[in-house]
Amino acid sequence: MSKRKSAKYKLDRRMGENIWGRPNSPVNKRSYGPGQHGQRRKGKMSDFGLQLRAKQKLKGYYGDVTEKQFKATYKKAAAMKGDTGQNLIGLLEQRLDMVVYRAKFAPTIFAARQIVNHGHIKLNGVKTNIPSARVKVGDVISLGDKAKDMALVIEAQSLPEREVPDYVVAEGNDAVTFTRVPKLDEVPYPVTMEPNLVVEFYSR
Repeated sequence: MSKRKSAKYKLDRRMGENIWGRPNSPVNKRSYGPGQHGQRRKGKMSDFGLQLRAKQKLKGYYGDVTEKQFKATYKKAAAMKGDTGQNLIGLLEQRLDMVVYRAKFAPTIFAARQIVNHGHIKLNGVKTNIPSARVKVGDVISLGDKAKDMALVIEAQSLPEREVPDYVVAEGNDAVTFTRVPKLDEVPYPVTMEPNLVVEFYSR
């Protein structure tokens, strides 16, 4: 099993939820954890535990970004006007690797980060290999020439369980425009995300 796939399934098992809504997630077969103690009864989680879990789930969904990157994104969200939780979601959705994933140019967020790292994505016509690059409203994200024929990209575009959200508008088969920064309820999460608990975690 590849490192990318094992990381994805490990998070599903740890959270007990199908974080990305993939049909092959082990959680679809059993929702309890691995090992001989996986089915043991769990006690009530503390407030800190709930906040930590919410942070781990959100951070993991966006490709298990580093704690340093995630905390920096939170601080940027807190410095902006308006609701910090909503700002945090907006900033995470503006990551280049996430827009590539939303556009169905890659089957997983991990694969999206990989094709950005390998220079297969263009931002406004310029090759960009930084997954955390901020996409602005009106920016055009497109596939490089080699990427158009990659099996990974063709697989992603045929996935039935995922639809392109309306803030990422297709410009043919190989380009999209990021039209606006979404709010929490507009983001197509397969599971419930609680950015308010993430704000509480960092506000302690």
